[in-house]
Amino acid sequence: MTRNFVINESFRPPALLRGPHVQSILSSTGPRKLKVRRMNQALLAASRDMILDCGDGVRLLGHYAPAPIPEPRGLVTLIHGWEGSGESNYMLSVSGHAFRHGYSVFRLNLRDHGPSHHLNRELFNSTRLSEVLGAMEAIQSALPYARNYLVGFSLGGNFSLRVGAAMSGRHFRLDRIIAVCPVICPAGTMESLEQGSRLYHDYFVHKWKRSLSRKLEHFPEYDFHNHLARMKSLREMNHYFVPNYTGYEDPATYFEAYSIAGDRLQHLGAPAHIITSADDPVVLARDLELIHKPPLLTIEVTRFGGHCGFIENLKLDSWIDRRILQLLEDGEAT
Repeated sequence: MTRNFVINESFRPPALLRGPHVQSILSSTGPRKLKVRRMNQALLAASRDMILDCGDGVRLLGHYAPAPIPEPRGLVTLIHGWEGSGESNYMLSVSGHAFRHGYSVFRLNLRDHGPSHHLNRELFNSTRLSEVLGAMEAIQSALPYARNYLVGFSLGGNFSLRVGAAMSGRHFRLDRIIAVCPVICPAGTMESLEQGSRLYHDYFVHKWKRSLSRKLEHFPEYDFHNHLARMKSLREMNHYFVPNYTGYEDPATYFEAYSIAGDRLQHLGAPAHIITSADDPVVLARDLELIHKPPLLTIEVTRFGGHCGFIENLKLDSWIDRRILQLLEDGEAT
């Protein structure tokens, strides 16, 4: 395992903030959420919605904020995690930090995330890579920048790395990809959600059921309302929705289809950087062993941080915001 990554010791939160659950939960709730909204009023004021034509009739929603300087340093496209959105706290925090340092930002919503359930009839599933590739082409066609970066969190990190591995022959370019706590082995992540703390499991059940209910509001012809009302676990939901709505016969086949384990990243078309924590309770660090690391991929692991947390002090400042900015600036030199 050690040959795959390096330990980054620069993130050392105080003892009070070292618990993985504290990190994971605190980063997106309560005072931290209020602080992020307050700090990023300029980003929110500058943002405008864009609906992207991603090919094959697919439309995705994004939020674009041009940097408030004459010569922006580049465009950073960001992809949220499962059941997150362009308005998620970590998305606003990282976007705002990059925005204040001269980068334009584009916060992309995956299908059926954020206020976008009405845009496409078919349901979201995590194998829908082609529409994200189409979104990247649409973004860069409409917003031409000399330098382009892609940042993803959790499932969005998984998507970002798969975009990098599938970009050959596509009409977009990337100078660097950054994936924070990316899902590596979806089956393993689902197992950790099912067997770990009920807090995360029940959170995703609630969020997924709410999303599917919103889908029914726009497409009432779907017939899963009664099934949805009875379901109480991710296992139940996967065993119903995967064979009925994804084109895959069972969850195991579906999870394998968007795994980035093994040689899945061998054809990366841009330098890529994974940042994850050793104590992540959702995407277990042991999954890093499953990646056959290509030359263009760098992996760094912090000892603390939880899942997409990385709160560095009692003022609730974010270490990951600063680390991502460092990597963006490093990308400018390559």
